[in-house]
Amino acid sequence: MKWVERQFEFGLPASLFPNIIERLSGTPVRIEEKIQSIPAALLTKKIANTWSIQENVGHLLDLESLWEKRLNEILNGEKELCSADLGNESVYSKQYNDKSIKLILNDFREVRQKIVNRLMNLNEQQITLSAMHPRLQKPMRIIDLFSFVVEHDDHHLARITELKKILGVV
Repeated sequence: MKWVERQFEFGLPASLFPNIIERLSGTPVRIEEKIQSIPAALLTKKIANTWSIQENVGHLLDLESLWEKRLNEILNGEKELCSADLGNESVYSKQYNDKSIKLILNDFREVRQKIVNRLMNLNEQQITLSAMHPRLQKPMRIIDLFSFVVEHDDHHLARITELKKILGVV
């Protein structure tokens, strides 16, 4: 299923926010473990005109600025969250297949940790603040936003696993 076709039901209790933070902080490690034994030529191989493994990782890096912007919007009392670039133009314009995977991973780890550090300092009242999500047309609390983010991470980790299988590197 395509990500933009997914629907979400929100409502996690605030007491589960530490679990979300744990998943957020673990994504860089999970990616590194998943791709460590893949030859560089296969990291950038496109299958059926879809993103390569490396482009999937670059996409996760690109979206960190969206998650941070939406976090700021909720904390600043905005009524509606900014829209995402559903065409994912930055994945193509940044040409991730021409970059070092180590650099992409290091950048992802750094920006993800910055967000995790911010989230760890929020109180229960803050994590339940909300704004309207533009595509889903549902209020999204900070806990919902980052539950959404970890589901998005898992969506791309699953895609990387699928690409590994297709490429014969499972």
